[in-house]
Amino acid sequence: MSADRDAAFMRLALEQAALAQAAGEVPVGAVVVRGDQVIGRGHNRPIGAHDPTAHAEVMALREAAAATGNYRLDDCELYVTLEPCAMCSGAMLHARLKRVVFGAADPKTGAAGSVLNLFEERRLNHRTQLAQGVLADECGAGLSAFFAAKRQEARANAFPLRDDALRTPEERFANLPDYPWAPHHVADLPSLAGLRMHYLDEGPRQAPITWLCLHGNPAWSYLYRRMIPVFLAAGHRVVAPDLAGFGKSDKPKKDSAHTFSWHRQMLLEFVERLDLQDVVLVVQDWGGLLGLTLPMEAPGRYRGLLAMNTTLGTGDVPLSEGFVAWRRMCAEKPDFDVGRLFARGNPHMTPEECEAYNAPFPDRGHRAALRAFPPMVPEFPDSDGAEVSRRAREFWRQDWAGRSLMAIGAQDPVLGTPVMQALREQIRGCPEPMVLPQAGHFVQEHGEAIARRAVGYFAA
Repeated sequence: MSADRDAAFMRLALEQAALAQAAGEVPVGAVVVRGDQVIGRGHNRPIGAHDPTAHAEVMALREAAAATGNYRLDDCELYVTLEPCAMCSGAMLHARLKRVVFGAADPKTGAAGSVLNLFEERRLNHRTQLAQGVLADECGAGLSAFFAAKRQEARANAFPLRDDALRTPEERFANLPDYPWAPHHVADLPSLAGLRMHYLDEGPRQAPITWLCLHGNPAWSYLYRRMIPVFLAAGHRVVAPDLAGFGKSDKPKKDSAHTFSWHRQMLLEFVERLDLQDVVLVVQDWGGLLGLTLPMEAPGRYRGLLAMNTTLGTGDVPLSEGFVAWRRMCAEKPDFDVGRLFARGNPHMTPEECEAYNAPFPDRGHRAALRAFPPMVPEFPDSDGAEVSRRAREFWRQDWAGRSLMAIGAQDPVLGTPVMQALREQIRGCPEPMVLPQAGHFVQEHGEAIARRAVGYFAA
């Protein structure tokens, strides 16, 4: 049989598979051929027909037998997009088919060589020729896409969306450059009250170091994509959550849902829920405003701090002029383009990388956190978060026993060198910082060199 002929009939089987997918069935299709004529067509119908035997091959065999007026199809060939199961293989042998051709292998239930091979069972009284791998990539791609969508649907159904929140459509995150990691979600933290929180969790669970990477506003875990590969290459674990309202996490509709105390409590519960140990806390921007208040609650979990362009919001120190200007801009232009913000300070980024920062925020409804966070920074002694930040300052001054490392993006007008040097003075044993003259506020966009330095420093 010619390869072109086999490919032509397999494409007809793929058309049947598309009919199955359109009906919500597993996309498998089959055709029965006598000579050069298709006499039977079938696609998966177990769900719609309430029939466990309604596989594509069986449906095609039924139609072919009706067309010939005979259940014996010894002069026929059957083309199917997926390796047949034991039931369908048995039906083909009973039909005395001359030849069976399949596309993609089925490593879980395939009975034509993957799990077992009924076609080579010598104790059976009929031999059917077998060919495999015809248009295997095309046949397999449709099945892979179908099951990926089913898994995504199952994950979404496992975390129902609250009425007062939004969830960014998953397609917004398709094909992001340099962000290949599998999503993880948690919704059972008491503070979440059913909201779904997304996080990355890569590397061995028993790694010597767990890097807990906390992002700021208006970023999300995508911010750490240049650093994560370095940490993983060292054999370490990386955990990078998206704060509620950011990234792939659910987004409360109301600005007022966001408070310092709520987000801090969420992170405390998250660390406890994952039982993180041997943690190097990696913080920047709001990742530090919140994250720097965590270790004092469970010092035994933390072995190091990597701080980048951040501060403590103690309420007894005036906010920097740069931050006040940033807060004013956010108030005056609440719909600012997040991607353009990153592009302005990071000319080395590609347009696709910049646009990835817009992915979580398709419209104003998804941007409540972006509006809420600038005025949330503790400004006065009685501001939410100020008292706990002052306690954290005392912890870092007097009780911190781990190692510390700083990296400063010198071009940052908001939380640049003066702010970071002031923070360094508050952290016991913190050495001179690593200064990146070309980097701005989002210093992680130059993060590969920082990560390499950090791996050597904290693993020593």
